[in-house]
Amino acid sequence: MDDLSWNEESRTKIIDAKIFSLYESSCRSPHDDVRLFTILDAPDWAIIIPVLETPHGQKFIMVRQWRHGSRSMSLEFPGGVFEPGENPQAAAARELLEETGYQARSIQKIGEFNPNPAIMTNTTHFFLAQDLVNTGSQRLDPDEYVHVELVSTEEVCRGMGKPPFIHALMGSALALYTQTRG
Repeated sequence: MDDLSWNEESRTKIIDAKIFSLYESSCRSPHDDVRLFTILDAPDWAIIIPVLETPHGQKFIMVRQWRHGSRSMSLEFPGGVFEPGENPQAAAARELLEETGYQARSIQKIGEFNPNPAIMTNTTHFFLAQDLVNTGSQRLDPDEYVHVELVSTEEVCRGMGKPPFIHALMGSALALYTQTRG
């Protein structure tokens, strides 16, 4: 089988934004052609699927928030960007507490994906959080405005891919959760 790998010869930063950097990458093809590609470099992300046992059955703890890119409301599992040097499990625990006010006694990694390997460098790490304790207080970032909601697993499964369940990575999270649960 032919080697399909490209070799990067140079990389130039085009934009340094708050949450990502944009690069132009000069790469040599397997057939020795040189082409330019746009690369979006961002920190890794953690997404947490918090499962709460209630007297009315299993519920996901989710957050409703405005998404500027789609200009719409989205109902999502909590998650966010890693802090510099932070390990994936610590990032997951921190994001869960910050966005929902819940702490998990059990956090298990259930998978990881590259959000868009054609142009992005980062990895999204997915975690299942169980045995949850409500601390009673969120610790939101200054630009975060979220409502915490308990949503039945059935509602999320039926609604994924339709408003307000519009975030593609939440579909990936749900697929990993379903795979984990058999």
